[in-house]
Amino acid sequence: MSRGFDTMRGTPPGISLIRSIRGRDWSLSMYRYMILLITFIAYACYHASRKPSSIVKSVLDPDPKKSHHVVHHPWPMGQVFVKRTIDGSREEGWAPFNGTDGTSKLGEIDVAFLSCYSLGMYLAGHLGDTLDLRLFLTTGMVGSGIFVGLFGMGYFWKIHVFWFYLAMQMVAGLFQATGWPSVVAVIGNWFGKRKRGLIMGVWNAHTSIGNISGSLLAASVLDYGWGWSFILPGSFIFLGGIMVYLFLAAYPEDVGFLNPRDVGDNAGTMHNDEEAQVRKGDLVEAEKSTIVRFGSGYRKGVGLLEAFQIPGVIPFALCLFFSKLVAYTFLYWLPFYLSQTAIGGEYVSVKSAGNLSTLFDVGGIVGGILAGYISDKLKARATTAASFMYAAIPSIILYRTYGNVSQTMNIVLMMIAGLFVNGPYALITTAVSADLGTHSSVRGDARALATVTAIIDGTGSVGASLGPLLTGFLTTKGWDAVFVMLMICALIAGLLLTRLVITELMERNCNRKSTATSQHNPRAPASEPLLSDQR
Repeated sequence: MSRGFDTMRGTPPGISLIRSIRGRDWSLSMYRYMILLITFIAYACYHASRKPSSIVKSVLDPDPKKSHHVVHHPWPMGQVFVKRTIDGSREEGWAPFNGTDGTSKLGEIDVAFLSCYSLGMYLAGHLGDTLDLRLFLTTGMVGSGIFVGLFGMGYFWKIHVFWFYLAMQMVAGLFQATGWPSVVAVIGNWFGKRKRGLIMGVWNAHTSIGNISGSLLAASVLDYGWGWSFILPGSFIFLGGIMVYLFLAAYPEDVGFLNPRDVGDNAGTMHNDEEAQVRKGDLVEAEKSTIVRFGSGYRKGVGLLEAFQIPGVIPFALCLFFSKLVAYTFLYWLPFYLSQTAIGGEYVSVKSAGNLSTLFDVGGIVGGILAGYISDKLKARATTAASFMYAAIPSIILYRTYGNVSQTMNIVLMMIAGLFVNGPYALITTAVSADLGTHSSVRGDARALATVTAIIDGTGSVGASLGPLLTGFLTTKGWDAVFVMLMICALIAGLLLTRLVITELMERNCNRKSTATSQHNPRAPASEPLLSDQR
C-alpha cells in the first residue's frame, strides 16, 4: 500500500460523498468552519449527557417539607420560577436514594463517574495521539450514549439496586474521557497560535451550551418519568457520534492540507491558488506533492513522562484541579441547591431549578470568551487565569449572601459567578492546553496535543470528582460549609499560578525596556520573549 494512500485513509465518508457530488473540494477556510462546528456540537453533546444526574437529584431524593403552591412567572423560555407542587409518586423519591443517606449516595454516584472520567483521561489522551481521532471520538460518543441511556432505563425496569446505577456511571465516565483530549487535539491540528485564545474562548461555549441544552432536555421530559431525562440526552450524544464519524476530518493532511504546525502560523492564511492544489482534481497528485506530508497514520505520540516535562504543564494542571472542583460543584449541585433554597421567600420546583441553573452557564459563555480575548491581548495566559480565580471569590460570597433576596438578584449574581468561575476553567482547558501541546520540545512528527490536554484536564477532573463528593457530605452541615470550600479552592487555584504570573510580568517588563531601547537605538536587537514557547 502506498504512503499517499495511507495518509488519505482518514478521509471521512461524508466528506468523500460531498466531494463526489460537488465535483470539487472545499477551501481551507470552509474546512475550518466545519471543524469548529462539528467539534462544538460533539462536545456540547458530551456535556448535555452529563447534566441529567443534577436535574433529577431532587426527584430521587426530594424534600417534602416545603410549601406547595403554583405561581407562574413569565420568562423567555417559559415558566421558570414555579413553586413546588405535590405529586405523590415523585415526592416519595426513588430507592435507594430517598433514605437518610440519599444525599451521600447521590454524591457517590457523581464521584464514581468523575473518578473513572479522570483516570480514563490519561489513557484516552495517549490513545488519542496514537489512534485515528475521528474513530476514537465516535466510539466514545456512541458508548456514552448507550450507558447514559441504560442509567435511565433503571426507571422503566424498576431497578432499586445502588450498584447498578454506580456501574452505569463508572462505565459512562470511561467513555466520556475520550471527548475533551480529542476535540482539543483536532482544533489544535487545524489552527495556529494566532488569536487562539479568542477562537477557543468562543468555541469553548460548547461547554455551557451543552450544560444548558442538557438541563433543558432533561427538565422537558421530567414529568413523564426521570428515566426519560437520561434517555433523551443519551440519544443526543449517540447521534452526535454518527455525525462525527461521517464528517470530522481530524487532521488537515487527511483532506490534503498542511498542518499549521508544519509550516507555522501563517499556514492558516493560504491563498486560493495554494488551496487549489488540493482540490478534487488534484488529489491523485497529492501523493507526490509536499501538501500531504504527514497523515494520521504517520505521526507518533509522546509519552506521559515527556508531556509532564513540558514547561507549564504541571502548574496549570494543579490549578485546574481546584478550578474544575469549583466549576463541577456548581455543575452537579446548583439545581439541587436552587430547589432547596428559598428565593424571594419561594421554593422553586425541580424543573424550574434545572431551567434556572442554566443561567450560570450563560455567564460562563461570556467568561470563556472574555478570558480568551484578554489573554490574547495581554499575551499572558497565567495572569488572566489567576485574576479570574481571585475575582471568583467575592462573586461566590455575594451569590451565597444575596442570591436569595429576590429572583432578579439571584439571576444577576449567578451569571457573574459563572463568568469568573468558568472563565479560567475554559481558558486552561482550551488555549493553554493547545499552546502547551504544540510546545517547541514536541514539534516535528510527535503528537502531544491530546496527551497534554489529557494530563491537564485529567488532573482537573480528579478535583472535579472530589467537589461533588465533598458537597454531598458538607450539605449535612449546611450550605455555608460548601461555599467556604469553594472559596478556598478558588484561592488555591490562583496561588498555584503565582510563579508563572511573575514570569509573565517580568517578560512584559523586559519587552517594554526592549521597545524603549530600540526606539532610542534602532540598531539594537529586540530581546526574545521568555515564555514564547509556553504560549
